[in-house]
Amino acid sequence: MKKSKIGIFQFLLCLSVALLLGANAQTALAKKHETRYPDATRTEPKNDLRSSTDQRDLQKGLDALNAGDDAKAEELLQKVLTTSKSKYAQGVALQGLANVKFNQQDFKGAIADYQQLLKLNSVSNDAYYDSMYNIANGYLAEGDYQAALDQLKAWREQSKAQTADSYALEGNINYRLDKYPEAIAAIKKAQSLTDKPKDAWNSILMASYAASGQGAQAADVVTEELAKDPTNKKLAHNALVVYFQSNQTDKALALLDREQKSGMITDSEDYISAARFYANFAQSTDKPELAMKGAQLLQQGFDKKAVDATMENYKLLGDAYMIAQQDDKALAAYDKASPLATNGDIDYRRAEVLGSQQKWKESKSVLEKAIARGVTHTGKANLLLGKLN
Repeated sequence: MKKSKIGIFQFLLCLSVALLLGANAQTALAKKHETRYPDATRTEPKNDLRSSTDQRDLQKGLDALNAGDDAKAEELLQKVLTTSKSKYAQGVALQGLANVKFNQQDFKGAIADYQQLLKLNSVSNDAYYDSMYNIANGYLAEGDYQAALDQLKAWREQSKAQTADSYALEGNINYRLDKYPEAIAAIKKAQSLTDKPKDAWNSILMASYAASGQGAQAADVVTEELAKDPTNKKLAHNALVVYFQSNQTDKALALLDREQKSGMITDSEDYISAARFYANFAQSTDKPELAMKGAQLLQQGFDKKAVDATMENYKLLGDAYMIAQQDDKALAAYDKASPLATNGDIDYRRAEVLGSQQKWKESKSVLEKAIARGVTHTGKANLLLGKLN
């Protein structure tokens, strides 16, 4: 019979959205300091805040925001926005209110407040351009990637700022827009602008290389990252995916071996993931013994009660044994999966195995049971039944 095929993994990356949650509003009331945007095209407006009451309420609201008391901050800042005649105070209040909404992941609301702040055009350049930058982050969080990219470009053109974080954000957005060469260029630019590049940037770089068919470059990045953090399970998983996609089987198998020897395979997800990788490598290299290693490892997980006794997990065990050309062991695993299944697909698979062993009578009985329970591919099941009659 045709051997069961284990699906190839997709690239799993945690690409975090960089959100500016916090002290931007606080800087709006700070004493004169060196601006973050010395080359900006905008002429900074004069501060028209004169009311001591407004200044007191504004400062209390910002203090509450930075202390994490969003409810108090919102109450005080909304009061300033509603009652103050100072456009500067209104702008700072809007920035604080937007930050509150950002904290609460109300990105649409935050974007609206930031846009109102820009239209008011009354705050310092730092507050103004920080708000523009946050709008780009907000669009990214909302999944409106083109709007995020357009906003970021407008921010850079007007602020004239060239920061590592902004290029990392550009790389993140371009990756999500499937603009992989642009994402790679932006991340490399970000890394060139700082002596302390963030680890997350390499995740985007690695994913962009992989998605654009540059597996060898992606492998170089993930190998370097793994050397820095060898016990990071998520990173190790990503490395295995990259090695598989770039046909670097030896590196992948060495990593799987290291994971086992170093005790990194401990929970259900670890055992299942490793078994799938071994099965995939067995199929891609035509080495059934690799699938056997995965099946044995998964069985070890069952024996240790680390792997749940589910239909899916027993099916995976059976599939791995089938790829390993161990039909009897596969059949035993499918037998355990059958009573846990909601239809007859596993029984159909059992019937196929029994038929390949020329156990015609038993195969027919199991196949009839499968059809009675309902199978996904009725035509194939009936065709097999006809051959068994």
